Amino acid sequence: MIRYVALLRGINISGKNKIPMPELKKGFESLSFENVRTYLNSGNMLFSTDETEAAKIRNKIEKMIKEQFSLDIPVFIIEISKLEDILEHAPQWWGTDNKEIYDNLIFILPPVTFEEVYRKIGEPKEGLEQILEYENAVFWSFDLKKHRKTNWWPKTASLPIGSSLTIRTSNTVRKIVEIR
Repeated sequence: MIRYVALLRGINISGKNKIPMPELKKGFESLSFENVRTYLNSGNMLFSTDETEAAKIRNKIEKMIKEQFSLDIPVFIIEISKLEDILEHAPQWWGTDNKEIYDNLIFILPPVTFEEVYRKIGEPKEGLEQILEYENAVFWSFDLKKHRKTNWWPKTASLPIGSSLTIRTSNTVRKIVEIR
């Protein structure tokens, strides 16, 4: 069995795309996934399966969400071991205890690539934000008080590129790996 994480994009945010996590857990179990766990109310699902192809897993989950909740929700799938590898490659400036800096991990939903994301968003604003790409993720940190002045903040949430990303805080990602 392989342990996976499914990160659902944009659920239970400001009253939009509501999916009760206990019902979502049951939906995952109906797909024959085992040891299903949820973390927070924002669509972080941990599960095990013998399936090895992330695209097939993603399609099954997206179809189940469409059928059970009538929502088109993009899903990012990653093996927990690969998520651990990403965290092991975090830059020193990311995920520190500095409360003035907000640290996120941006996951790029296939088939979109980092190059496409970077072309749409552009360079981070010097002195306000930093990014570093690794695998299918981007470490992103910015000055919390000046987030509206950054280049990446408004663009990661806007269409069309925003729909190809799902973002989690450094604390959330670390907790997901911890609870596995």
